[in-house]
Amino acid sequence: SRLYGLPQAVRTASLQRFVRRFARVAMPLTEEILCSEPYNQAHIFEGLESEQRKAVVRQLDELDGRLAGGGLSGYLTRARGLLQDAKTGKNPFAGLKPLVPDGQCLTGDSGPGSSAYADLERLGMQQLAKCTFCLVAGGLGERLGYPGIKIAITSEVATGASFIETYARFILAFQTYARKASGNATLELPLAIMTSGDTHEKTVEVLGQNANFGLSPSQLTIMKQEKVPALMDVDARIAVKDGIVETKPHGHGDVHALLHQHNLPRKWAEEGREWLLLFQDTNPLPFRGLCAILGVSAKNNFAMNSVAVPRLPGEAVGGICRLEDAAKGTEMTINVEYNQLDALLKDTPTGGDVADATGFSPYPGNINVLIFKLPEMARCLEKTGGIVPEFVNPKWADADKSKFKSPTRLECMMQDFPRLFGAEEKVGFTQMERDMCFTCVKNNLEDAKIKNPKDCALSAEADIYACNTRLLKLAGQDVQVEEPEDVTFLGITAKVGARIILQPSFGISLEEMKSKVRGKIVISKKSQLVLDGDVTIDGLVLDGALIVSGKGVLKDKVVRNSGKPLVAIPEAELATSPPSLQIRGYKTGDGDCEEVCLVEQ
Repeated sequence: SRLYGLPQAVRTASLQRFVRRFARVAMPLTEEILCSEPYNQAHIFEGLESEQRKAVVRQLDELDGRLAGGGLSGYLTRARGLLQDAKTGKNPFAGLKPLVPDGQCLTGDSGPGSSAYADLERLGMQQLAKCTFCLVAGGLGERLGYPGIKIAITSEVATGASFIETYARFILAFQTYARKASGNATLELPLAIMTSGDTHEKTVEVLGQNANFGLSPSQLTIMKQEKVPALMDVDARIAVKDGIVETKPHGHGDVHALLHQHNLPRKWAEEGREWLLLFQDTNPLPFRGLCAILGVSAKNNFAMNSVAVPRLPGEAVGGICRLEDAAKGTEMTINVEYNQLDALLKDTPTGGDVADATGFSPYPGNINVLIFKLPEMARCLEKTGGIVPEFVNPKWADADKSKFKSPTRLECMMQDFPRLFGAEEKVGFTQMERDMCFTCVKNNLEDAKIKNPKDCALSAEADIYACNTRLLKLAGQDVQVEEPEDVTFLGITAKVGARIILQPSFGISLEEMKSKVRGKIVISKKSQLVLDGDVTIDGLVLDGALIVSGKGVLKDKVVRNSGKPLVAIPEAELATSPPSLQIRGYKTGDGDCEEVCLVEQ
C-alpha cells in the first residue's frame, strides 16, 4: 500500500528491490543485472580488473540498498526522464499561473508587540507539548574557513555557545514549559538531526563530548544522508573513476525520505504529537518567533507553513507562490527559485518580479524554516515514500546536449514537499521581519566583504544581539538601550551595541518575557547582559557587563564596570586562535563582569 501513488517505473523498481532484499542471499545486484535493463551500466566494467569489477558491484549494491524510491533502478529511471526534459528545455512551470499565496503577515501593526501577535503566541504556547524538531545539519564549515561542522561554530561570543548548544537550550526550555502546562513531568520533545557522510561522525562526536547538551538519548535521533551516483550523460550512465563509483550530494530534500525511513512522523503522530519544525544549521532566530508561528499553523490548519521574510524584487531569495493549473483545476503553494521567478511572472499583469505598494514583492521570501502538521505529513510520506520531486542541472559540453562538462546528479529540496500533497492539504506561510526569524553563516570573509547581506559570523552574531534587544524593549514598559554603532573586524562591518543574550530559560516567547521585565531599564551600548533562568528584572541601570541567573527578582540593580568589550585579535595571534574566532577576527576582551545568582526566598 505504501507504493500507491508512485509512478509505475518507481513502483516496479521498488517491488524488484523488495524481492531482492527479501531473498538477499540469493539475489544481490550482480554485474549481469547491472549490464541489463533497467540499469544498462555495462560501460562501467570496461577496462577494469576482476577485483575492481567486484568492488564496483559491491558499491552499487550498497547504494541500491540505501537509495529511497526504488533503489538504484528507480534513481536511474527518474534521472533519464529528467535529463531528457533538461535536454529538450521543458519548462517545469508550463501551464501554471502564479498567484499571491495565502498566509499571515506578522510584521508592522501585526508584528511583535501587537495584540494580534500576542494572541498567536498564546495559541502557539498551547501547542508546544505536541512539538517535534528536525535539524538539517549536513554542512561543513570548510568554505567559511572553519575546520569542522557548521553547527559547532560559536553563535555568539558573549556566552560562547555553539549553534547546536543554542538549539538544545531552546528545545529544553520549550520542554520545561510544556511539562508544566501539560502536567506531564516526563514529557520529552524529540529532535532528529540529518547528517551527511561529511558531518556524521563529527556530529556524533560533538554531541558525545557535551552530553548531548542536556538532551536525553531517548529524545535524539541522528539520520545519516547518503550520496547518490554521479551521471555522465543523458542516458544516466554512472560515472566511475579508478574503479570507484563517483557520488555526489542529493540535496536537503532527503530529510523527508530519512524521516520516513526512520518511521518518525508516523511514530510521533501516534504518540499524539502534532507539529514538526524543520530548521537549518546556523539560524537560531526562528525559535524566538516559534510560538507565534505555531499559532498561525494551528489557527489556519496549515499542513505546511513556510516561514518567510519580506522580499525585494530581484533579490536572490526564492519566492513563495500559489501556482494554479486551470487545465487540471488544481493549485499548490510552493517556493519558486529566484532565478525562475521573474520569467514566471512575465505574463502576469505586473509584467515581472516587481514591488507592490509596500515596496516589497507580494511573493514572500523563503528562508527554509518549515512547520508541518505531523498526521498529514505522515500520511503523505506513506503514499510517496518521501521522494520529493527531483531536478537536474547539467552543464552541457556540446551543442547537441548529449554530454556534460562534468558528471551531474539528481537533486532535491526540502521546500518542494508541497508537490507531494493533495488538494486536501492546506499550505501557507508566516511572514516575519528578518530580525525576528533569519540570519545565517554561509560566507567566508572574502565573500562577505562584497556581499549584502554579509551572512558571516560577525553579521549573524550582530543579528542575534539585535533580536534580543528588540524583544527586551518590547517586553518592558520603559526599556532604553543605547543605539548600536558600526564595528569592523577583518574588513567586515556590522552594527553592534549592547550584547544582550536572553537565554531560552529566561523566556520562550515575548508573552512570557513581558512578566519578567519591570521598572525602568537603561543599558549602554558598551554593555553585555546575559539573563539565564527564571529571573525577573525590576529596574536596572547597566553600563558594563552583568550575568543574572537562578530564580528570583533582581530589584533596582545598578552596575557600572569596565565591561567585556569586543576586541580585535592581533594578526600574529589569529592563526593560533580557536577556529570560531579565526572566522571573526575578534574576541571578548578582558574586563569586569558582575555575576548575580538569584535564589527565590
